[in-house]
Amino acid sequence: MTNSIVIGLDIGTTSTKAVAFNRNGIVVGEYEVEYPLHTPHHGWAEQDPLEIENAAIMAISSLIKTSTIDPDTILAIGLSSAMHSLICIDDEGEPLSPSITWADGRATNEARRLQEQNSNLYLSTGTPIHPMSPLVKLMWMKETDYPPFHTAAKFVSIKEFLLFRWFGSQLVDYSIASATGMFDSHTLYWNPDALKVAGIIEEKLFTPVPPTTEIRGLNREIAYKTGLRENVPFIIGASDGPLANLGIGAIEPGEVAITIGTSGAIRQLVPQTKTDQLQQTFCYTFTESLSLIGGPTNSGGIVLKWLKELVGENMSYDSMSSLAALAPAGSDGLLFTPYLNGERAPIWNSNVRGNLFGLSLQHKKEHLIRAGLEGVVFSIYHVGQALERLAGKPDKIMASGGFARSPLWLQILADVFNQQVDVPLSHQSSAWGAAWLALYSIGEVDSLEAIKEHIPMHGHFIPNIENHHVYMKLFSLYKDLSETMDKHYQL
Repeated sequence: MTNSIVIGLDIGTTSTKAVAFNRNGIVVGEYEVEYPLHTPHHGWAEQDPLEIENAAIMAISSLIKTSTIDPDTILAIGLSSAMHSLICIDDEGEPLSPSITWADGRATNEARRLQEQNSNLYLSTGTPIHPMSPLVKLMWMKETDYPPFHTAAKFVSIKEFLLFRWFGSQLVDYSIASATGMFDSHTLYWNPDALKVAGIIEEKLFTPVPPTTEIRGLNREIAYKTGLRENVPFIIGASDGPLANLGIGAIEPGEVAITIGTSGAIRQLVPQTKTDQLQQTFCYTFTESLSLIGGPTNSGGIVLKWLKELVGENMSYDSMSSLAALAPAGSDGLLFTPYLNGERAPIWNSNVRGNLFGLSLQHKKEHLIRAGLEGVVFSIYHVGQALERLAGKPDKIMASGGFARSPLWLQILADVFNQQVDVPLSHQSSAWGAAWLALYSIGEVDSLEAIKEHIPMHGHFIPNIENHHVYMKLFSLYKDLSETMDKHYQL
């Protein structure tokens, strides 16, 4: 079928995107529907799962309409979604609670207690002990008598929620299961010790399956609303992390993907589980033979958004980037630790807060904005050092996510890491990874690795060695500040 397409449906924290690709990775249409994050109290971060379901329906239907796609040409739909969401549902799939996202911090005390117990769960699950994980969220629900906890038939992620409502499916892919903190990466099933800590039984969770699992029989009403055929194959896919690596071609050892969207991450696919006692990185199962090792930072576009509200209210993001380019590398000594919402890897401290260090009368808006961009890259580099300890020095760096639209930010990345950074033409790497996985699952392509021949590239950024030396001096200070603040905010 020469005109056939494949769709990647990427269910993110701020929006759901439906992206149509041809077999060569060229985007032939995309549609994005945004939704809010509700923060009614300090530390809360919730979303309406029904609102996200409607966004997914609208994204698919609008993609088909605006791109004039014939539903008969859709080979399959691959799914990607953000990790760590938790929803309490009843037997019919109706939500009893909001979708509690990774950014929710209400389980901070439970996370601290579990850390103090020197639990070995991390070595089995690969999920750091942190309020982001559903394991710790369930501990919080149990210990605070959260009403939906006691009445829920199942505890699910946002992707499971949609698939249950659309197909009656009770399956969860390995990577989403792995990010709960309750999945054993060695047995590829739920870990009994983790379930005991969470206070639930395995029947309250869906069955873990490989990412290539095919689901058919779309609900007739959903098919009508989306414009899809009822028999179109949906491939369960994975979380956005491993799919971003796949979609950018970072598959082999030494190939590192760096994604910065609302938050950021540095990741590498490895052939076996890698964890250690320091617990600075995650290690999530992707397939039976591949795991994703790396670490997330809370910093990313959220920092730029904060800076826009602070100093660039009337400027576009492009204008802010242009202004930041007027300041030199290192922002004339202004250093920003971007812990505006706590931090995940490598310090895993949800209480830590940001800091502007070295501020003087000479610093202007351009220095502040550039320091923000540099601080986000320093946070990624900080995680990268922990990743390097476990997986070796990166041979190749590839960038994806919204920040890949900023030449300045990409140049800062290349300069800090002192390595060439390759950038694909499309920044929708998770969606392309989901779409390619779908093609592989239905037998349209021979291997996951073959995607490397089907990633249109935009170009690359070469490091400036003088800038690198400036950044290494600043990063030494960044690490010292990070360690000091980590200790201070443990008190």
